[in-house]
Amino acid sequence: MSSLFALSDDQLRAIAQQALDAARSLGASDAVADISESVGLSVSTRRAKVETIEHTRDKGLGITVYLGSRRGNASTSDFATAAIRQAVEAAYSIARFTAEDPAAGLPDEDTLERAPRDLALFHPWDLQVEQAIELAQAAERAAFAVSPQIVNSEGANVYTSSGHFVLANTRGFCAGFPYSRHSLSVTPIAQDAKGMQRDDWYSASRVAASLASPQALGDYAARRALARLSARRLRTRKVPVLFEAPLACGLMGSFVHAASGGSLYRKASFLVDSLGKPLFAPHVSIHEDPYQPRGISSGAFDDEGVRGCERDVVADGVLRGYFLSTYSARKLGMKSTGNAGGAYNLQLRSTLTRPGDDFAAMLRRLGTGLLVTELIGQGINYVTGDYSRGASGFWVRNGEIAYPVEEITIAGNLRDMFAGIVAVGADRLERGGRTTGSLLIEQMTVGGA
Repeated sequence: MSSLFALSDDQLRAIAQQALDAARSLGASDAVADISESVGLSVSTRRAKVETIEHTRDKGLGITVYLGSRRGNASTSDFATAAIRQAVEAAYSIARFTAEDPAAGLPDEDTLERAPRDLALFHPWDLQVEQAIELAQAAERAAFAVSPQIVNSEGANVYTSSGHFVLANTRGFCAGFPYSRHSLSVTPIAQDAKGMQRDDWYSASRVAASLASPQALGDYAARRALARLSARRLRTRKVPVLFEAPLACGLMGSFVHAASGGSLYRKASFLVDSLGKPLFAPHVSIHEDPYQPRGISSGAFDDEGVRGCERDVVADGVLRGYFLSTYSARKLGMKSTGNAGGAYNLQLRSTLTRPGDDFAAMLRRLGTGLLVTELIGQGINYVTGDYSRGASGFWVRNGEIAYPVEEITIAGNLRDMFAGIVAVGADRLERGGRTTGSLLIEQMTVGGA
């Protein structure tokens, strides 16, 4: 790790402590320092020609100073002693003139993670620019090789990043860990007499060896684009809707947003005062595991140093927990759930799912209705739960894909959609720290011509 980063873990800890000492010397009642360093490489090609090569090397120190229940924040990318002192003074000055906020302050000491576990999140990829170019080109070549109807490409990208950080506060907490993340993506374009269609696919992991091969990625993305050719519109109707697994992960993201403390204490969520009440269909549960080894969204502690908790956020369809930081928890009169920074490795499960419930089986379960493979726009009202988004996908008849569709909207209400989940597929996929199979929803309004 020493050859990858300019600063060692011990040096990060020393700088963080330096910032805390400076805050104390000014008269701060408490302070938090968050220091990090990262390096990365991103290479993009388009039609096998190199478009971008980006090397990144970032570092930063964020300091939060508390004067009782008043707080101020400042940051610097200069780790010289004078620059650190200047940042601390800026945060202190801001805190002096901000209004008091009874919810502000460090986490309760009994919530801090004093013995962080190693979750094996650091797997650097010794990737040279020439190798990255070849991987991106291989993904595009594989896409073009599928059919002459693959006529263009929006490009392929190879990305790798590694970093480490230390979080420290004046309650004696000081910890951090190294991490890495890698990805490969490609977006081919298909054409027929009726026009062009694009689609994409990607693979992401903490471990480069776990990424899908560029050949498999390019082949699959191309076949997805080809399947969308000659898309039609639909007449407005109410039908069952099958969310493809990647979009089902996005639907879980809508749940997280509505169940997060910031939305709740602002009364900007339809889930206010919903703990202990049925929300999803009774066969559905959502499990959170912050400590999944090598997990994309794993963390030994949250952004405040608070320990997480492996739990069922939803059990038997009933909402059992929110996603709360220290601040939002205090605003709600509750305790932090260790979710400052977001949710961890969510898995949506169903007691009805069987090993044979693959994607083809889910289409048969759908019968006649809409398979959604792409969503457009952000038409979600989290206060009411009303949901309306542009979509494209496929019309399914008698359990088989009949033809692609586009320029449609799907509409409903998140509460009704969650309660109306009829089945969850065994075609499980992880996207952005959320894992689920395809989701079959009993009925939604499909708007078209």
